[in-house]
Amino acid sequence: MGIKEGLDHTLDLLMSCGNPHHQLRTIHIAGTNGKGSTSSMLASILRSAGYRVGLYTSPHLIRFNERITINEQLISDDEIILFLDKYHDEIDRIRSTFFETTTVMALNYFHQKKVDIAIIEVGLGGRLDSTNVISPQITAITPISLDHQHILGNDILKIAKEKSGIIKKNTPLVLSHQDQEVQSCIHNIAEKMNSSVIDIGKISNINLTSSGTEFKSKWGKFNSPLIGYHQSQNSATAIAITKTFDSKINKQTIQDGLNQTKWKGRLQKISNKFPIYYDVAHNAKGVNVTIESIVSIYNSLPHIVISIKGDKDIELISNALIDQYKSLIITGSNQLDLMKANQLFKYFKKNSNHMNIQMVDSIENSFDILIDRVKSSHNPGIIMGSHYLAKAVFDKFGIFK
Repeated sequence: MGIKEGLDHTLDLLMSCGNPHHQLRTIHIAGTNGKGSTSSMLASILRSAGYRVGLYTSPHLIRFNERITINEQLISDDEIILFLDKYHDEIDRIRSTFFETTTVMALNYFHQKKVDIAIIEVGLGGRLDSTNVISPQITAITPISLDHQHILGNDILKIAKEKSGIIKKNTPLVLSHQDQEVQSCIHNIAEKMNSSVIDIGKISNINLTSSGTEFKSKWGKFNSPLIGYHQSQNSATAIAITKTFDSKINKQTIQDGLNQTKWKGRLQKISNKFPIYYDVAHNAKGVNVTIESIVSIYNSLPHIVISIKGDKDIELISNALIDQYKSLIITGSNQLDLMKANQLFKYFKKNSNHMNIQMVDSIENSFDILIDRVKSSHNPGIIMGSHYLAKAVFDKFGIFK
C-alpha cells in the first residue's frame, strides 16, 4: 500500500465504482506550498456563494475523515466502512494503494452526495498523482519549490513539469506567483495545451496581525484569518479561481467566505496566554515564510521547536533556520514517524552557524521548555516541521477540549 506511479489502479477502481468522476464538476489544485490553504479558502468562498462543495485534501492532522468533507462536514465512519466493505474485493484485486483507494472513495462520495463542485488537492507531484484522473473545470498551481526530492528529484524545472501535468487542454489555469524560470516553464506547457493562464496579479498593502492577514489585490481589499505573507498570495489565488469559476460572486461574498475559513496547522495560534503558534511547514521555503511572518508581527525572533520526517531535505531546512531564531529546540519520535531527536540534532550540529540549540528527547518536554522560554523572554514561539506533530500539539494545548 505504498506509493505507485501511474493512474491505472485508480482508473480501474473508479471503473468498478461506475466512473463517478465522469459525473463531477471539479477544480484541481497542485503546488508545493499553499495548495491546502488555497483549497480550504476556495471551498469556504464557494460555500458562502451557496454552492454545495466537496473538498478532498491530504494529509489529515488527527482523523482520516478530515480528508473528505462536504460543506465542512467530515465523511462519517459509516460511509468509509460502507465503501471499503462494498469494494473490498476490487481493492484487493487491483492492489490499490492507500492514496489511490482514498482518492476513489472521495470522488465516489462526492458523486453520491451530489455536490455542485468538488475541489481536489493533488497529493504529490501532479502528472502521475492519483487525483489526475479528473477532467476539471479549472486547474491551479500554487508556489513551487523543492520538496519530496526523494520522489520528485532536485531539479526545480522537472518538479514544475510534474506539477504542470494537471494542466488540461482548453481548460483555464490559475497560476500563483512563481520564480521566473518556473513561471516560464508552466506558461510554455499551458500554451501547448491551449490553456489560458489567469495571473493572480499584484498583491500589495500586506499587513499581518496576530489574528490574520490584510492585503490588496486586483479584486479589492480583503482580510484572511490565515496568518502570513504567503496567505495573501494563497487568498488571491483562491479569489482568482472563484472569479474564473463564477464571475458573479461579489466581493462581500468572497470576504464572508474568507472570514469563515478554518485550516488548522497553518500558523495557528495554539495558546490563549502566550504567542505560541503551530505550523506544518516542512520544507525550506515554508520554514522561511513562516518565520518571516512571525517576525513581522512581533518584531522579534521566535523560540522554535522543530521535528522533521527523515525523508525531508534536512540540510536545506537547517540552512533556512540560520540566524532566524532566539533559541532552537530539536525533538523527535519514531512512534510519530519522525526522526529521533539525537539523529536530527546531529544534522544541525554539523553546521557551525547554529547557535543556542538544544536536544530534547521528549516532544512533550520540548513544549514545556518552549512555554517557559516564551513566558520569560516575551519572544513568540513556533512549533514546526511536520503534520505528524499535530496530535501531540493539540493534546498539549487543548485545541479540541
